[in-house]
Amino acid sequence: MEKHIIIGIDLGGSTTKIVGFDNDCCASRLIDPLFVRATDPITAVYGAFGKFLDTNNFSLEDIKKVMVTGVGASYLSKPLYGLPCEKVAEFTANGLGGLYLSGLDRALITSCGTGTSLVYAERGAEPKYLGGTGVGGGTLVGLSKKMLNMDNVNHISDLAATGSLDNIDLKIKDITKSDIVPGFGDIMTASNFGSVSDLATREDLALGIINMVFETIGMISIFAARNYGLRDVILTGNLSAVPQAAGIFDTLNRMFDMNFMIPKNSSFGTVIGAALMGCPNRDF
Repeated sequence: MEKHIIIGIDLGGSTTKIVGFDNDCCASRLIDPLFVRATDPITAVYGAFGKFLDTNNFSLEDIKKVMVTGVGASYLSKPLYGLPCEKVAEFTANGLGGLYLSGLDRALITSCGTGTSLVYAERGAEPKYLGGTGVGGGTLVGLSKKMLNMDNVNHISDLAATGSLDNIDLKIKDITKSDIVPGFGDIMTASNFGSVSDLATREDLALGIINMVFETIGMISIFAARNYGLRDVILTGNLSAVPQAAGIFDTLNRMFDMNFMIPKNSSFGTVIGAALMGCPNRDF
């Protein structure tokens, strides 16, 4: 059977992601995504493309179309191995990828990368960029580098696994007897890093940084979602894969009656959306 592979490539600042859909997305068969690390975007895109072909035993003749997105997409000005490349707006890719991964028809897509962007996405409509915050993975790494002398997210997350927020954050229970959100006064944050103890350990500090970043992302997402009458928020991007994310967003779900979701392959939401833009048989 002749193959018609649609390729999506997300050229980020330090990571390039690549994914494919088989047979024009007729069966929505997602080919396992992969990523490569390289500081030069051209080196990264050729490396990712070659790795993808080799891993999946594809030839150039199998590739029908290449869709490119991300901050490095502007560097790709020539055909890739003779294949034409179409550029996809990153926020459009965020929206389509989030809906695909979640299976929902309508949701807020929060892309957690170096910074954080918010997109309103609805099946059959153009995704709408709502804004975002500079708080994201870059914040986590930058603060950790200064406070902990660490800049590897996996190592920071491992360190935070045994940390305690009791030595870092000021809680609602510490400043009032009023139950602002019934049942959550003992864990609801009044001030991130508002009660740092002299006894706070490196583990505590690591958890405090991670918690502050995710709570900030969570709260701006809640405000944006409420503006559209939504409960469903889909978290995508590299930062969504940090182990502490699931627990923090689950607490926000219960506290504010939300439905934060971290779907499988959440790190690849943008590149999946880019590939979908090249699929003629997609239904959104």
